[in-house]
Amino acid sequence: MSRYESLRIGELTVEKPVIQGGMGVGISLSSLAGAVAKAGGLGLISSAQIGFKEPDFHENPKAANMRAMASEMEKARAIAPNGVIGFNIMVATRDYPEYVKQAVNVGADIIVSGAGLPVSLPEYVKGSKVKIAPIVSSPKSASVICKMWDRKYHRAPDLVVIEGPLAGGHLGFSREELSKFHADREDTDQTYDQAAYDQEIRDILEVVAEYGEKYGCHIPVVSAGGVFSREDMAHHMSLGVDGVQVGTRFVTTEECDAAQAYKDAYLKAEKKDIVIVKSPVGMPGRAIRNHFLEEMETKPEKITRCFRCLEHCNPLTAPYCITMALIRAALGQVDDALLFCGYNAYRCHKMETAAEIIADLCGEEH
Repeated sequence: MSRYESLRIGELTVEKPVIQGGMGVGISLSSLAGAVAKAGGLGLISSAQIGFKEPDFHENPKAANMRAMASEMEKARAIAPNGVIGFNIMVATRDYPEYVKQAVNVGADIIVSGAGLPVSLPEYVKGSKVKIAPIVSSPKSASVICKMWDRKYHRAPDLVVIEGPLAGGHLGFSREELSKFHADREDTDQTYDQAAYDQEIRDILEVVAEYGEKYGCHIPVVSAGGVFSREDMAHHMSLGVDGVQVGTRFVTTEECDAAQAYKDAYLKAEKKDIVIVKSPVGMPGRAIRNHFLEEMETKPEKITRCFRCLEHCNPLTAPYCITMALIRAALGQVDDALLFCGYNAYRCHKMETAAEIIADLCGEEH
């Protein structure tokens, strides 16, 4: 038995209050999301360049992505027919509304959306039963989204995901904000100020509760970023959240969709290897330091083809193509790739299964 109650999102029930974070490109697809959903958690497929293995991806990436969203959802459903499965779709995605509508079309239970403020998300799911969950990183961003949705769409979020500064991939913080939670420089032995962000979580819970009261319902909140162990989950749950979202620990699973070489990079990483980088779109991100990152500091890559992935990327000024750097990571070309990760990647020491991780986080024997 789990030591925690199920996560209820409207009429959806997630038996174990663990959401597997969406990781792109190609890290969390049908295999991982399906396995997590089968084990009682909520599995998220990342829509980011999801069609990279389709034969026409280089010629028509958008069509390839739309097709892959359908096939990955179908495969995930085959693994977990009764599980809760959704998509993570970045607001920064070019043609964002079309990706959201496709997620609805292919039968997603929920859409989790960050990397920008999803202020118009309700518009794109209108008339469907699909649940929508913004990712927020501060009381201010939570307040802006709730206020906008309330005023314009007369509704509140179905779920709110709080993503803290220890998360992986693109982060919803400036470098200055990140430093607020760290006593030491990001690229050295880091000392994280947990208490400072705990207060942010409590403040966000207050904002969300206010809108729950207005709409006569409980809006569940899950926290993410740095949740790795049973103790981490217990700490987050003690703050009053309804569940947690976990990304990094699910990378080193048998079911993770990435190549084994990518998983091995996590297994080999030491604390000093986890660094904050500036992505080609100007946002800070967390990654494993490797030959590629060192090379890009002095010798930018020539971009010969734009995949039109992110709204604010300019191929004329970008130091490298983030699509290709992340595809190479997923395919296991780890020395020549951007290896996004969470702060705790250095804590990955062994291969596990999704079910083992969920059982461990929830305090069960597996």
